[in-house]
Amino acid sequence: MSAPPAAARVDGPTRTGAGAFVRSEPGVVVIALAAIALHVVDDNYLRPQPGTSAGDHLASGLVPVGILVAVAALYPHLRAGLRAATAMTFGALGLAIGFPGAYHLLHGEASGVDYTGLLSILAGLVLLALGPVTLWKARRPGGSRRRRYGRRALEAAVGVLAGLALLAFVVFPIAFSYGYTHVGRIGPPPEIGVPYETVTVRTSDSLDLVGRYVPSRNRAAIVVYPGASAVREARMLVDNGYGVLLLDPRGQGRSEGDLVRWAGDRDLAAAAAYLERRPDVDPDRIGGLGSSVGGEILLVAAARVPAFRAVVSEGAGFPLGEADLTGVERVLAAPLKVAMTAAATVFSNHGPPAPIVDRIAEIAPRPVLLVYADPGQGGEAVRQPKYFAAAGEPKEIWLVPGADHTGGIDVEPAEYERRVIAFLDAALLDR
Repeated sequence: MSAPPAAARVDGPTRTGAGAFVRSEPGVVVIALAAIALHVVDDNYLRPQPGTSAGDHLASGLVPVGILVAVAALYPHLRAGLRAATAMTFGALGLAIGFPGAYHLLHGEASGVDYTGLLSILAGLVLLALGPVTLWKARRPGGSRRRRYGRRALEAAVGVLAGLALLAFVVFPIAFSYGYTHVGRIGPPPEIGVPYETVTVRTSDSLDLVGRYVPSRNRAAIVVYPGASAVREARMLVDNGYGVLLLDPRGQGRSEGDLVRWAGDRDLAAAAAYLERRPDVDPDRIGGLGSSVGGEILLVAAARVPAFRAVVSEGAGFPLGEADLTGVERVLAAPLKVAMTAAATVFSNHGPPAPIVDRIAEIAPRPVLLVYADPGQGGEAVRQPKYFAAAGEPKEIWLVPGADHTGGIDVEPAEYERRVIAFLDAALLDR
């Protein structure tokens, strides 16, 4: 007589369907990636920046969401080590993508889209925690203690090296580029200390930018860019009779648009066109004063906008994705530069401008004054002499002794005023 079948062993309640998937490792990853994707969709399509539409965000929305969907689909098929690395990599990126929301919330300027950014941060934290848990569960217990510990030490060393590579060549360039295209000046701009008009400047791509304009007393006017970064310089210009337009770049302050610094040449072209129409300004007496990234953008813009008859650029250094490196450093930095440029192109829906050193000569015969600090910031001490060498005549350069980045007017106020006003007077008034 045959024996009856043995009873099935039951360790606990059987989990099936959606509930089991949600509690599983792949389910947690899919939910976390979906939360990050929700913020991307919210930022680009549900609540885009004023003056923009979903059609303006094809790359910045579709590319990240497509990557997140692909990762969610492939994740269950990866080995444990790759799953852990993937979870932690996208966890770090989730934190980076959500950071602008936390930044704005902490500074009291959060909007609706910033709250889904907080959800992205939470999802990132979950993914970061999941990586080590996945590795721990996948550890192999077999073999002697010495062999087991040796194997784990080797795996840990390989994991650390792989993690550092991912951090340097994937996470950092993407995170930095996302912040570069999403975090700008917040809060009200500093006061100039003199009466001004609030004006609106229309760009060629139909954005309304807000500026503050102090009328000219000498028929000449200067665009100060960005307007909130050089208030002392603006007041100096006003005191010497110049009209001053302090412009909020796109995506910052009260101006419409996304924060696309690479499109700043359009902002400056629109500002110059506005001044050309002012009754108190002679169209042949328009100049520009740019600080830091604004100084970089001004040099690029002035090369193609002839309305700028004089250019003062302070603190221009390496634009995003550029660097002057040699030898091994150049080889190691090449993938970083490519990743950073590609990420910024996707997030800003705009390609990078031509290198300044290739464009600055086109400003001539209009004069250029370059001002910088050493060591300064962003490579300005390295780049400024190269910009000066590439520029056409007439040109001037001034290394401000003891100054920090864009701090010439702080450490040498009298000399700063003497040099800048003499330069502008010669270019715009003594004609």
